[in-house]
Amino acid sequence: MSHPKFGPAGAGEQFYNTGHKSSLEMPVYLSGLGLDCFEYQCGRGVNISADKAVQLGEKAKEYGVALSIHAPYFISLNSPDPEKRQNSIRYLLESTRALSAMGGKRVIFHPGGLGKQSREEAFAAASETLVNALQTLENEGLGHILLCPETMGKNNQLGDLEETVNFCKLSDRLLPCVDFGHLNSRTQGGIDGYAAYEAVFDTISNGIGTDKARRIHCHFSKIEYTAGGEKNHLTFAEDTHFGPDYEPLMELLYKKNYAPVIICESRGTQEIDAKTMKSCYISLTNNK
Repeated sequence: MSHPKFGPAGAGEQFYNTGHKSSLEMPVYLSGLGLDCFEYQCGRGVNISADKAVQLGEKAKEYGVALSIHAPYFISLNSPDPEKRQNSIRYLLESTRALSAMGGKRVIFHPGGLGKQSREEAFAAASETLVNALQTLENEGLGHILLCPETMGKNNQLGDLEETVNFCKLSDRLLPCVDFGHLNSRTQGGIDGYAAYEAVFDTISNGIGTDKARRIHCHFSKIEYTAGGEKNHLTFAEDTHFGPDYEPLMELLYKKNYAPVIICESRGTQEIDAKTMKSCYISLTNNK
């Protein structure tokens, strides 16, 4: 039986509060917490040197930590401006080069906002750019890296669940990044139990197959939302009615033998909450 991997997006407050400073210390730190994956953040640009990327990869391999990268936030695959679309391909290329140096496998990215386009127009434009990006990566010898379009949390963004699955129909080199907090935000609390999680995985299975569904990339955090969708990331410890709850997801992963990568994006407590999810999952396996 295979198991999910759990880890944080970037460094939480505890990492720095315990005297750590460099991302090169992250693998041993996470290993000490019993965590086994880490998403390196390049939201504001890919600024890691090739040498440091290699060093991080070596440390991650030593401590059994799987690496992924979150590409820059300013990607806009459907922009009406050809230069911005070309820049988006460049950001994906830079992210993929860095991840390849680390020995990682998955680059996560935001597709873009709608602007004045209809959802259909935006999806078509983004799909064309994405196909061009895949060809660019192939030409650079980076075809082994998976690109993971993320489900987004605001209604005026590309990336509802169906759009994300449809992106991934374009190529076997695309795998969904399902952000359950984002989905819960844009559906106004729709991720509210086991059946809701099951419906998400069924949609993915029906679109691109069960094998891909069982090994998707996931982001997880509780998120405050408004009528327009996502507002603020929260921590598990905050007393709030905003979800989603992680326990039904852990139950589903165990019962279905799914093994996704689960990256926690709680605000400042991401590694602590990632460990909480893993502990919940392990408790299910121990009580079988």
